[in-house]
Amino acid sequence: MDTRRDIPLGEALAGAQDWWREAGVDCDFADEPHNWLEVPEAPSETPAPAMAAVVAAPVKPKQPPLGGERDTWPKTLVDFAHWWRAEPSLSAAGNGPRLAPRGFADAKLMILVAMPEAGDTDTLLSGPHGQLLTAMHEAMGLDESEIYLATALPCHASHADWTGLAARGFGDIVRHHIALAAPQRILLLGRDILTLFQHDPAQRSVNPRQIALDAVDPAVLAAVGPETLLQGHRFRAALWRAWLDWRE
Repeated sequence: MDTRRDIPLGEALAGAQDWWREAGVDCDFADEPHNWLEVPEAPSETPAPAMAAVVAAPVKPKQPPLGGERDTWPKTLVDFAHWWRAEPSLSAAGNGPRLAPRGFADAKLMILVAMPEAGDTDTLLSGPHGQLLTAMHEAMGLDESEIYLATALPCHASHADWTGLAARGFGDIVRHHIALAAPQRILLLGRDILTLFQHDPAQRSVNPRQIALDAVDPAVLAAVGPETLLQGHRFRAALWRAWLDWRE
């Protein structure tokens, strides 16, 4: 049987206060005074501020195609040589003087290198690279009149952005140039040039390859550039063996 007596509320509260007082807690502290009897205010009817409109990032203007619109490109090789040196947008390819190609259309062999030599001023490939190419085509049994000498870029560039130029359509300009020159064959010296034709320069094959052109489709032999050929006999020997196999 439950024999506990009912403790009155006042006695219970007094007992609780005595317990806390003996424990040393007899005051309530706060940093700021607070009215415990304060009636809370009614919710404000002011609408919440509208969210700020999302501002779109500025659209980067699209770069114009190099060389201008395709229908304005020169239609003859003579006009191309002038356009190659004067078209303003082609200045993006380098910072040296622009030099026109050497030779005539329908050549037996077009030698295409990456760019003019650093020391070229008036004549294309007038330094060691040009001397090497002259010795090469003479050894090949070709007269200077049978050679069309050209560069992929109109001027020398210390650090050419081949991938960026390819993205802006510079490969199409080189294809147009080759189509106007209409050579029987192309000796392409400089693996960076292949980037313009969406070719992976990591591939080291020197076998002839076809480059899709507008009007002609000559056979192409790709090899290292003149600067590498001048570095050692083994590079020149490899090119010569590839040339003999290709010619036959």
